[in-house]
Amino acid sequence: MPTPNAYAADCPTRRVLDRVADKWTVLLLGLLAEQPLRFNQLRRTIEGLSQKVLAQTLRSLERDGLVTRTAFATVPVTVEYAITPLGRTLAETVDALRLWAETHIDAVQHAQRAYDARPAA
Repeated sequence: MPTPNAYAADCPTRRVLDRVADKWTVLLLGLLAEQPLRFNQLRRTIEGLSQKVLAQTLRSLERDGLVTRTAFATVPVTVEYAITPLGRTLAETVDALRLWAETHIDAVQHAQRAYDARPAA
């Protein structure tokens, strides 16, 4: 098996990077790193995340081995998601992105306003 090289177009690591770069992945892993949560708890906590996109993202994270899905035999069925040890290693890394964004949003918005105010070239 060749050595992974994310700069190569056919490298499978690019699919992982696509997943990691997704804002919903960052937010979900951050929440699940704190505690297991049910589907509707996740949907209510992350504003703007549709039920469809939440289901798709959780399914992808489960496929990648980053979260587990446990269904409980209740009426209606209760489904809980938990982070895996592999997912925890990623959550520690990507949560830094969320923290960076929260810490530096004022500077980014200032730069955006300055850029937008420049005369057209």
